[in-house]
This record gives sequence, C-alpha cells and structure tokens, in this order.
Amino acid sequence: MSLFRDDGVVLRTQKLGEADRIITILTRGHGRVRAVARGVRRTKSKFGARLEPFSHVDVQFFARGSELIGRGLPLCTQSETIAAYGGGIVTDYGRYTAGTAMLETAERFTDHEGEPSVQQYLLLVGALRTLSRAEHAPHLILDAFLLRSLAVNGYAPSFDACARCGMPGPNRFFSVASGGVVCADCRVPGSVVPSAEAVGLLSALLTGDWETADASEARHVREGSGLVSAYLHWHLERGLRSLRYVEK
Repeated sequence: MSLFRDDGVVLRTQKLGEADRIITILTRGHGRVRAVARGVRRTKSKFGARLEPFSHVDVQFFARGSELIGRGLPLCTQSETIAAYGGGIVTDYGRYTAGTAMLETAERFTDHEGEPSVQQYLLLVGALRTLSRAEHAPHLILDAFLLRSLAVNGYAPSFDACARCGMPGPNRFFSVASGGVVCADCRVPGSVVPSAEAVGLLSALLTGDWETADASEARHVREGSGLVSAYLHWHLERGLRSLRYVEK
C-alpha cells in the first residue's frame, strides 16, 4: 500500500454508490488517473467541492501495491485547491461549453492511464486559466487549445509550407488527410480552398499571436473553427460530443 501526491485538473466525475464519486484527473506526473473519492456527495463534504470539473488541485492518492495504476482504482484521500477555475467558467455559457470541450479533448488525448503527458497537462492548465479570466473570446481560446493539443501529440497542421512536399507558402489548398495546406501539385480529392484570412488566423492561434487572432472577422473565425473541427475529428477518428454546443 502506497501514498502518491500530484497536481492535477479534474476532467469529470461519475456517481458511485450513494455518496461516492469516481474522479477522472489529468495529473502532472502520472497522466490521466481515475480514483474513488469517498463520501464527497454528502451535503456537508467540503472535500467534494474541491473535486469538481475545471478545478486545479493538489491531490493525494492511496493505492494498493507500489504503483498508482494497478488492478483496482486508487482512493483520493486528500485534496487542496490550487486554482478554482470553474468559478470564472461555469457562470458563462460560452466559456462553459468551450471549457467542457477542452476537458473532453484532454481526456481523449490521454487515453492510457498512468502515462505522463506533461505538455498536455500544462496546455490545459494554461487554457483554463485564460478562459476563466475572459482574456479572449472563448471560441478562440478553444481553437488555440485544440491546435496546440494536436501539435504536442504529433499532429501539428501546416499553415504555410506544403504538408506533402514542403513547397514554401502561401499555398491555396487545405487537406485534412494530408496534414494542412498543400500546393496545387499535391492537391488531393477532398481538399478545400479556405480564405487566406482563415488560414492566417489558425496560424496565429497555433503560435500565440493573439493580436492577429483578436482582430479577426467573425466569418473568418467560423471558417477557421470548421477547419479545426474537421482536422481534430480526423485524428481522433470521431468527433467531440461537447464541440457541438460551443458558441461560434
């Protein structure tokens, strides 16, 4: 029997029995972890209030054996709040739906429990912090998070050089299957011709050029979001349930 301590973001919760919950947490050192939190659904439980989605917490786990991820679920025995991002997210529909899509994305990209994914963890913490402070439009923060999540997991799209032959840009066509923009010679069936402004917006979101992103017109933002959604769907092999509720 061993104790483990880690920082993490609560991704979701599930009811268990009459008073318990199964908490899914993306941690810094152990990747995605599912653990049982006993008694947290009782009215007087202060412990449970710290283990809600969007919460950034310092948690202690109790596991049988020498490994956190074993044959049974560990117990979450202690939790201290690092940042309660939910307070600035759940009160606004746009921020809430964008944040929910971020949590689902983070869980989908960390499908193997116990495998550290530090870059994905840091991306999620930074995105939730920015979202809770309303520093930019929620859908822009979400698209930036989705693009960077794809990048850290090895699926970075190209928005300048041809994704197939490397021909310097700008290139007119965009192919989800090819990995981004492609030149006329590398164009494949299913390629689309997005506006230069939409491609420029996505490049700005990927690189953190918020001055360009914030100045984008609504029609280019919608066009860019459609490309991001299609690209994400291709690499995850199925779409995000929560993405359909995001305001554009």
